[in-house]
Amino acid sequence: MILDKVHLYTAGATLLVIVIAVLSHYEGLRFFTRWIANTKLRPRLRIVLLIHGLLLLHSVEIWIFGIGYWIFSMVPGYGSLLSNYSLQLIDFVYFSATVYSTLGFGDLVPVGPLRFMAGMESVTGLLLITWSASFTYLEMVRYWRTED
Repeated sequence: MILDKVHLYTAGATLLVIVIAVLSHYEGLRFFTRWIANTKLRPRLRIVLLIHGLLLLHSVEIWIFGIGYWIFSMVPGYGSLLSNYSLQLIDFVYFSATVYSTLGFGDLVPVGPLRFMAGMESVTGLLLITWSASFTYLEMVRYWRTED
């Protein structure tokens, strides 16, 4: 057998976490599109607030993955993070941030089937970060041309 039940569940849970993160990002960008179009703020202030909103949006997505790691680590046989100390939820969120951003310090290391989620989070994070960059560029082009 190529994949056992644990690996299939891990793949399914990873897909679920990715879908939640991507949908959150999509809805967040839709919100920002409507908000920017309807606000009366100066174009530069719109972009500054957009950047802060995107940072918040990426933080939410990092927490989504972090909670996914945390839940998986509590189920025997699905893996965990190797560490020199007892892990709390915030440690899983920290690990998620390093993977999402593809920074990867290496102080926490995934073991077991959980490694699949970590690999997929790095691809997802890269995609969502570049999506945000493209979105920001388009908004800057649209609104900075109209600035006084």
